[in-house]
Amino acid sequence: MKSKFIYFINIIKLFIIIIALLCLRTSSSKMEIFSTNENVNKSIDLSTMAIYINKEEEQIANEEALQTYLWGSLDSYTGDLTGYGAFCPLCTGHLACMSSLDLSNGRTTYEDKTYGEVRIVASSKNLPCGTIIKFDSKIISEEPVIAIVLDRGVLGNDIDLLSPSEEYASRYVGRSKITYDVLRMGWTK
Repeated sequence: MKSKFIYFINIIKLFIIIIALLCLRTSSSKMEIFSTNENVNKSIDLSTMAIYINKEEEQIANEEALQTYLWGSLDSYTGDLTGYGAFCPLCTGHLACMSSLDLSNGRTTYEDKTYGEVRIVASSKNLPCGTIIKFDSKIISEEPVIAIVLDRGVLGNDIDLLSPSEEYASRYVGRSKITYDVLRMGWTK
């Protein structure tokens, strides 16, 4: 009988220890979630702060992914860069990919929804209309040139930069070998 009584007491002790551990675990997890700032006497919800920080990190990651998507090279080509005026001897004054765009005022840029104001270039049919390219040419600009394919009339991987006039094209663009990156292949849907 005495052994049953000791057995019963040991089971009660075990239950008390388990309950004490559960109470300690519950109170310590509560202390992890809420902390008090003694300086301003306000409580801070650390789990809400963690969610806020995670959203900021997610937004930064999304912005980085967008920049990689927009400015990452899909492919690279090497060809000759030349210039042309909208009314050159073999030109009609209209672009092959967008004939409604008015070039009579010397316009050489296009406002793209994604890339903003970009230069207009002609390429062969190797690059679909609406393709965005990026190239460096210190003759034209100290900054990289971002351009959109809106015209045709060259062969292979060559690029022809729309210039205000034929005189400007021959004087300031000339002919040079460039390597250019394709940032977007054709129009986006």
